[in-house]
Amino acid sequence: MAREIERKFLMKNQDWKALAYKKTHFAQGYLNDIADTSGKSSVRVRLEGDKANMNIKSLEIGLSRDEYEYDIPYSDAEKMLATLAVGPVIEKYRHLVKVDNHIWEIDEFLGDNAGLVIGEVEMESEADRVTIPEWAGREVTEEVRFYNISLSKRPFNDWSEDEKQ
Repeated sequence: MAREIERKFLMKNQDWKALAYKKTHFAQGYLNDIADTSGKSSVRVRLEGDKANMNIKSLEIGLSRDEYEYDIPYSDAEKMLATLAVGPVIEKYRHLVKVDNHIWEIDEFLGDNAGLVIGEVEMESEADRVTIPEWAGREVTEEVRFYNISLSKRPFNDWSEDEKQ
């Protein structure tokens, strides 16, 4: 079983951009009813640059959760996003930034989530120590509204100014 262990932070400025060594366009959509709160997992299809995958994650909020990911044909993913996605497809640019021994994945959201920039850092274990750079702001690991599945239900641009803080 795969277990994803990561922390999420809002970015407080764009100083990280000068450190980014890779930028990839992502488009992802969910195939299960994201409004169904009785479910145990999310099922998502993602276009990641010139690759495509299907991803299944447990619906836990917090530092770690189960995650399974499988490569699928790009044309299949395009068709699934166009015909099977529940709710809007989320688009973003993912930038990679190395800080000490960790790679930060910084997502700059587009479309209905434009203006939202979240940095995630994956860890080897829950006890793994991570250097938090100056450009990382408030931690939002425990805040469900900042998860992609929530953003597909209620995009960032629908939030009040107080909710965006």
